[in-house]
Amino acid sequence: MTMAIKFFPDTYVDSVVQLRGMRAMREIDGIEWASAAMATPANVDALRAEGVEQGRVAHAGSNDFFLVVRATTDSIAAEALAAGEAAVMSSGHPHDGGGQPDAPRSLRDAMVAQPLSNVAVISVPGDYAALAAHQALSSDLHVLLFSDNVPLDKEVALKDYALSRGRLVMGPGAGTAMFGGVGLGFANAVMPGRVGVVAAAGTGAQEAMALLDRWGVGVRHVIGVGGRDMSSEVDGRMARSAISALRDDPGTDVILFISKPPAPDVAAAVLATAGETPLVAALIGLDPDFAAPAGVVLADTLEAGVTATLGLLGLTAPDTTATLGASVDEVRARLAPGRWLIRGLFSGGTLCYESLVILGRTVGEIHSNIAINKEWGLPAPDRSHQCLDLGEEEYTRGRPHPMIDSEARIELLLEQAADPHVAVIILDVVLGYGANADPAGILAPACESVMAGGGPQVVAYVLGTDQDPQSYTAQRDRLVQAGCIVTETAARASLVAAAIATGDPSLVRTRL
Repeated sequence: MTMAIKFFPDTYVDSVVQLRGMRAMREIDGIEWASAAMATPANVDALRAEGVEQGRVAHAGSNDFFLVVRATTDSIAAEALAAGEAAVMSSGHPHDGGGQPDAPRSLRDAMVAQPLSNVAVISVPGDYAALAAHQALSSDLHVLLFSDNVPLDKEVALKDYALSRGRLVMGPGAGTAMFGGVGLGFANAVMPGRVGVVAAAGTGAQEAMALLDRWGVGVRHVIGVGGRDMSSEVDGRMARSAISALRDDPGTDVILFISKPPAPDVAAAVLATAGETPLVAALIGLDPDFAAPAGVVLADTLEAGVTATLGLLGLTAPDTTATLGASVDEVRARLAPGRWLIRGLFSGGTLCYESLVILGRTVGEIHSNIAINKEWGLPAPDRSHQCLDLGEEEYTRGRPHPMIDSEARIELLLEQAADPHVAVIILDVVLGYGANADPAGILAPACESVMAGGGPQVVAYVLGTDQDPQSYTAQRDRLVQAGCIVTETAARASLVAAAIATGDPSLVRTRL
């Protein structure tokens, strides 16, 4: 085997284009491994772990882009690097004379080119993200801060500065927003409505907007505030500002607020911001002792939050209790003897967290890389239930997020299915702008393979709408054709998995 790497100094390439380059290299016969990424410290460490010599990466910096392959011969490696470079540079990248030589190279240039813009989307390495966000705020732009790894003190300072200028900082780590039907980041295509969503949870926001659309209500705006906003340190700065903005918006009738369990005092203060505007708070894994302000409707799952939102509008949510197409006993009869464990392989962090909450209540101890109970972290003991958030850094070093690269889960899917004790594998399939063009088409053959001959059953949930580029119905049908059990909501997937693993059919019809 031979290792070949090529660096592109001072060249930023976003995750979608990185994936295009990586796929082009992997399609070459004789390629064992390939990656395309920015040379952040974490990604450089990943290169060393793959066998790239220290001397070949010593000069690399976070502003540099790289292509790397491990191939059977030097000539195949060179061919793959050339294919990867062609795929990246043909994607409109201005470096080396790409398709848009006049593309703006700075925020100032971008504002000259688009003087009516009022939002800046920032996706640069965390070390530089705060500076870029500050520059955007100084130019009176709202900021969607997609970047992670922004220090906590800089997040607080940015949000205080934004408040002083009457602007929003959505993030850090905010992957989803939508204003007046225009989606930013990993947003879904939804019909217009009169519900405003504020979320400290990215795929939580997507699940809410997708369910509201599919259940006939629609969405006015979606404001993501970043996963740390509801902590004691950040004190709900942007959540309060976002709720106030929706409260004062005449087109918003109900506000749906979504968060993982927040600091209780912060939550109480934030929820009180709504005033007289009807508000549902879907606090996943809600402490039963939490006392919300008067008039706030509480829920502790995403499905329950959307159902309560419909109730405030005088509407009734559809019956989401799962139809398996067979009884739980019939599904269990497909399994080889000795299979009883659950594995969850999630691309959506919020969906993984919600699954941990539901499975913790139904099957007990559940281990995870984002464990709620820190004693249930990783490494997990043998023969334990597990749910993994594959969007976390330990799984994305040197490769795109699994919402972009659906192939990233296939290796783990096959590995978990090979465990003779695993009965159910939960998969989320997230659609929308920025997500993989055909995730079900990639995952379905692998699912069909692992379920054959008494293998574990795959319980899948498709998060999306029929207006999404991938089409919710088409993606759902592809998984059903492969033999997967496909549920109406993410929460239902966990309940169905628990029912199959335990043999308790009552879990299938549990009310949320």
